[in-house]
Amino acid sequence: MWRGLPEFGETRSEVRRRWRFFVICGKIVYICPTETKQNLKMILNEKLPKYLLGKYQLIGTVTFSVLFAVVFLNIYIPFSDTAWFGLGDSIMFLYTVVFIAVSICILICSRLIMYRSKSIFEMTYLSYIIWCFMEILVICGFYTWLTTDITLPQKGTEWAVFAKALRNGSIALGIPYLISGMYFAIIDKNNTIRLLNYENVVTDEPVKPDAQKHKITLFDNSGALKLSLNPDNLYYIESDDNYIKVWYTDSKGDLKQYILRCRLKTVEEDFKGSPLVRCHRKYIVNLSKVAMLRKESEGYVLDLDNEAIPPISVTKTYTDSVLSHFTEQSPLLEPMED
Repeated sequence: MWRGLPEFGETRSEVRRRWRFFVICGKIVYICPTETKQNLKMILNEKLPKYLLGKYQLIGTVTFSVLFAVVFLNIYIPFSDTAWFGLGDSIMFLYTVVFIAVSICILICSRLIMYRSKSIFEMTYLSYIIWCFMEILVICGFYTWLTTDITLPQKGTEWAVFAKALRNGSIALGIPYLISGMYFAIIDKNNTIRLLNYENVVTDEPVKPDAQKHKITLFDNSGALKLSLNPDNLYYIESDDNYIKVWYTDSKGDLKQYILRCRLKTVEEDFKGSPLVRCHRKYIVNLSKVAMLRKESEGYVLDLDNEAIPPISVTKTYTDSVLSHFTEQSPLLEPMED
């Protein structure tokens, strides 16, 4: 959000009138008209939030868009001279089923490619809007071909039919895209506020003033915030196929675990440079909770400061990264001055 400074002699109400209101992919922003181009360009080039690219969010967007489009077309058909959808005539009903089925396949394939490609390139608001518009163009192009060549064959009407299809398609799909984006943005914001309002989601410790600055937050594969906790409570994270087990202590000191669907590699990348260091193919350890690092015949072993946790071995692949953390630490005992 960008705020403009009041001009000389300008009241607050006059300042507000200078602002414009935009909704972009569910994100609500205020932009000053005098800086519209620059600010809008900055927003469009921002990275798209994870909550719009999650698997369940993409499925929800496609499902809602299809249902909204079907309802919209049923309302629009009686007022259109180019709409041929029908349920009575067997041929038109067949064409209707084919169009709906192909349109759904286009949306599913498009969103599947979007989901798979998020790890290849970084999608921005602008690229997401272009992607959605291309989906509408492809579906409208298919409708135009089906109308002018099969159902209502008329030469020279292609562009007129396509223009109407593009207008209606933008409404039938654009509105549910926007509503879905706003819905997922609200859900994500509420989850974030709910979790960050507590010192520790998984304990009943009282909130401390500076606790919010040192949270460890964990997201699942869909980008939803699932866990937020104090680093002092976290001991280690264990990989279990497509899930991870987060081992922590509650306010009573009892060892607990929290399971969420996430890759250990993702956690490792998100917390680079922190005390959360990978020491094994299956483990990420909070090195600030290590009571002892010892060398055994088969390699190094970490003993955490909780007797309920068994020793965790350090494999050769991760030995250097683990040892570097300890060698970079300041000595516990400073030499005494005379």
